[in-house]
Amino acid sequence: MKRAIVMGGSYAGLFAARVLSEHAEDVVVLEPDVIGDDGLGRRTPQRHQLHALLSMGHTQLERWFPGVTDELVKGGALLGEGDDVRFYLDGRLKAPVRGARMLGATRPFLESHLRRRVAAVDNVRFSRAQATGLVFRDGRVVGVNTAAPDGETVGDPVGKAVGAEVGETLDADFVVDAMGRNSPLDDWLLRHGWDPAPVDRMRIDLGYATALFHRGDELGSTVIAHSSPGPASDYQPTLTEPGALAAVEGERWSVVLAGYADHRPGSDREEFLRRMRRCVAPIRTVADRSEMIGDVRTYRFVESRRRVHSRLSRFPGGLVVVGDALAGVNPIYGQGLTLSALAANALGAHLRSHPSPRDPAWGYFRLAEAVVDGAWQLSTTADLVQPHVTGPYPRGYRVQKWVADRLTEASVRDSAVNARYMGVVNMELPPKALTDPRFLARAALVLLGR
Repeated sequence: MKRAIVMGGSYAGLFAARVLSEHAEDVVVLEPDVIGDDGLGRRTPQRHQLHALLSMGHTQLERWFPGVTDELVKGGALLGEGDDVRFYLDGRLKAPVRGARMLGATRPFLESHLRRRVAAVDNVRFSRAQATGLVFRDGRVVGVNTAAPDGETVGDPVGKAVGAEVGETLDADFVVDAMGRNSPLDDWLLRHGWDPAPVDRMRIDLGYATALFHRGDELGSTVIAHSSPGPASDYQPTLTEPGALAAVEGERWSVVLAGYADHRPGSDREEFLRRMRRCVAPIRTVADRSEMIGDVRTYRFVESRRRVHSRLSRFPGGLVVVGDALAGVNPIYGQGLTLSALAANALGAHLRSHPSPRDPAWGYFRLAEAVVDGAWQLSTTADLVQPHVTGPYPRGYRVQKWVADRLTEASVRDSAVNARYMGVVNMELPPKALTDPRFLARAALVLLGR
């Protein structure tokens, strides 16, 4: 391909640009936000929240950006292994998993490193521009209309400017929508006579809040501590408050608390500390011994949503969708960054099959949706335990829930069960891995005390 355009330059867009750099002579990333060296921008408030990088997400990070983990650690991020990573269920520490590794870093810090890596690729250029529409010809996308945000000239603060003027249309052989949950792509498609992809939704009404704290030696080598309600509390915050902490760059703790409906956390500092003191021991310790830095930042996530392009009978050639524009599931399970990386990985696999950019990218959507299906099944099935979530319920839900509850209980007690369980949670294994007869037999023996 001569030119590929990525509309959106956050995590999903950066991964897509890196993948496309191996398949296009020229890759242009259109990003209207002002993103500083610290990775912070004005248009994505969720960047301030604590983000988890699951094991599979870490694997894909190193695959596409070799050596980046060492760079992040040298810059102040922490890599937790073994007992440095702790998961609690209903206040009980889960059985250890050999080889468990998790990275402690803020999303802005992580994105800033990826942005520098992508900007250093010779055939990738950044433009501070807003994509305002698509140009179609002969059943495919052939260009992107652009405008300058805030009345500025289209250009790249990094130095590799596209050189376009305000309102110019950029020709393209391939276009990626990485514009997030509120992407206008559906409207653009309708305007030109195309049907948008059908959307699956589940209203969950989640709220979460993140605060930073000075980090000393109060928790020793702990890098990650995560606490969630389970079967013993009927998945309600009665035994402990749900929350997590991570040791991040700048000698800080990042702490997130979450709640549904009327139990959503607010921005009041004292209330945040009171809720921390109802959490598991590591989070209580930070509340008691560490000083809070700045304000408590809140975010509300109303519904999980996925677009299923494979249900369409026609779609423009030369166009794909990644990141939250493709699927956004309950962030409490930490799947977002990993889904973005895996969608980009699916894009790479699709392009290595040498498809024509003139044809609809059905191969990509099949690969990406297989990954999304696993995340969607895991998160929505778990969300249905909340009394305010009204469905839709899958067939056999009551049996599924009973089995899932027993597996969850066994994962607290037994390392082998927890290793398989966390493999699914970390998106290294598909949900069907929990239906293996030998695994179910092991879990049953654990529950019987044998």
